[in-house]
Amino acid sequence: MQGILYEEPSILQFLFITVIIGGWTAWRTGKSVAENWQTYRTLVIYTLLLGIGIRFVHHALFAGTMFTLQYYVVDTIVLLLFSTAGYRYYRTRQMANNYYWLYEKASPFSWRAK
Repeated sequence: MQGILYEEPSILQFLFITVIIGGWTAWRTGKSVAENWQTYRTLVIYTLLLGIGIRFVHHALFAGTMFTLQYYVVDTIVLLLFSTAGYRYYRTRQMANNYYWLYEKASPFSWRAK
């Protein structure tokens, strides 16, 4: 997997930067976009920018390449998974709490009409 999904010599570096730090930041980005009633398209734009930031952290801390499309795409897909989950979680919570007479939670990530 080294060389395909990440360029660092250890998967722990990839997991720490992209999954833990980037994932938490992406989750909070999804939360922020949902709480401000912004669209999913806005979330995607923010996540694309966050992907550049995570690539910079890889470059600054571990001498990784800054402008490699392959690793940028991998990092951004991981971040998009986290940001979408955060967005759906908080949007579901909003819909169930603000419009309690219309909707109820069907799962942590979706709602249904009552």
